[in-house]
Amino acid sequence: MNAATPTGVDAPDPTLLDAVVIGAGFAGLYAVHNLRDKLGLRVRAYETGTDVGGTWFWNRYPGARCDIQSYHYSYSFSKALQQEWRWSEHFAAQPEILTYLNHVADRFDLRKDIALGTRVESARYDDVAGQWVIGTSAGETVRATYLISGAGCLSAPHLPDFKGIKSFTGQIYMTSKWPDKDIDFSGLRVGIVGTGASGIQAIPVIAQQAHQLTVFQRTPNYAVPIRNRPLEEASDRDIKAQYDVIRGKSRNSFIGLPQDNTQPSAKAVDEGERQRVYEAAYAEGGLAMFHTFSDLLLDADSNETAAEFVRTKIRERVNDPEVAELLVPKGYPWGTKRPPLETNYYEAFNRPNVKLVDLRSAPIEEITATGMRTGAVHHELDVIIFATGFDAITGPLLRLNPQGKNGVTLAARWSDGPHTYLGLMVNGFPNFFTITGPQSPSVLYNMPLAVEDHVDWISACIRYMRDHGQRSIEPTAEAEADWVKLNAAIADQTLFNQTASWYTGGNIPGKPRVFQLFIGGAAQYREICAQVVAEGYKGFVFSAA
Repeated sequence: MNAATPTGVDAPDPTLLDAVVIGAGFAGLYAVHNLRDKLGLRVRAYETGTDVGGTWFWNRYPGARCDIQSYHYSYSFSKALQQEWRWSEHFAAQPEILTYLNHVADRFDLRKDIALGTRVESARYDDVAGQWVIGTSAGETVRATYLISGAGCLSAPHLPDFKGIKSFTGQIYMTSKWPDKDIDFSGLRVGIVGTGASGIQAIPVIAQQAHQLTVFQRTPNYAVPIRNRPLEEASDRDIKAQYDVIRGKSRNSFIGLPQDNTQPSAKAVDEGERQRVYEAAYAEGGLAMFHTFSDLLLDADSNETAAEFVRTKIRERVNDPEVAELLVPKGYPWGTKRPPLETNYYEAFNRPNVKLVDLRSAPIEEITATGMRTGAVHHELDVIIFATGFDAITGPLLRLNPQGKNGVTLAARWSDGPHTYLGLMVNGFPNFFTITGPQSPSVLYNMPLAVEDHVDWISACIRYMRDHGQRSIEPTAEAEADWVKLNAAIADQTLFNQTASWYTGGNIPGKPRVFQLFIGGAAQYREICAQVVAEGYKGFVFSAA
């Protein structure tokens, strides 16, 4: 369907498509490739950024790095791609991941079907025509049978509404929308608000350059070392020789990474063995702490052993005991926020040019022309960096706010939290697919593999519809309600709901407090999705062409 039009044959209507894809990150790129090259659909992706990359296009802040090993955090759909690409580090930095995604776009000739610098501003389902009507920032209106969101989970930046923010005369940056240029902080007084994953990565880098760095922290995190290093030639060869085995183990594990030797319970071993296991994981770095004991996110007493281990490490690494106590997390379980990985983060607070401000005891009162006021103290600043995260999981979809059947908006359907079936579709929104959407494993799964699972499922579904003369698909209200209940029931068995995190919407004022992800594990989720298909797309209803 993408071949050149023969002479004398009318060219296809450019405003009439088979599928529109939102975004050109990991999800959008693979969706275009799969739908176009495997199914022969007329596909167009719309990407707000001026180039491909999605999250890795926008998050260019100093120190930005993936927290999953690069050889895992990559596509598996092409064995040739796996063999030809050479990662330079165990945990790739943002520029290398962006280069990789650009290589994928070029290697598979995807750019010709991607409209860059163009935002999808509206999406409305036409009940009569059975099509999605999509409006873009370029003033274009197109129609498509299928609307597929690859907008991701962390693409709706959150900037709190601080009093006086427009009065600041210095420079303001957001880690989630970092400019595409080098910024020299030499000689400047820099303030950074937020100590989540992006703040923890940026702080040690900026501290080496700024004259003074003031860190404004509300909630400390259980950060552990990433232990990054160059990827040796021998390791690269070994990985490539075993890729099939590695991918198989990953897809059948809980979080999409090979998990070996995980013990059942932290309470089932004595203190000496427990410390030995934690020390080994801490020395290994990365997400190894999650591979120690399988009950750490299920049992509060077991969790406390891991939490106290990390607290002790923080106290050992920070010279000033008072600063150390401010950096020690208390009051919520380990692992129930996104687990930040760090390089010399705690050592940054041993530098004479780094100051920590506790926003729990003295919140931000206002931003002034020359800085920031917390309580009775005014902090003079030349630069303010907001590492304040995202309206995660549901945020990107709600900002689009598509209208389904009878003009019902997604915001209305999700007024009390997300309602999906399998995290893939929403009742009342025919042919609208959400890649790594709410109530799927999403960010609790290795994202490139999660993306591939969803795109493969969507592609197979569309193929099934075409083969069986079906025009549209949507979940039944009953199947959706059951999936919502199942997600809530599984989450209630864990410790996640005890923490106000972006997993639960706790970082956004007024957002419903609902755990937004499927926490039953990637392997179980894959089995459920496969079983739904095996039973004739159980829980879905089709309408004939």
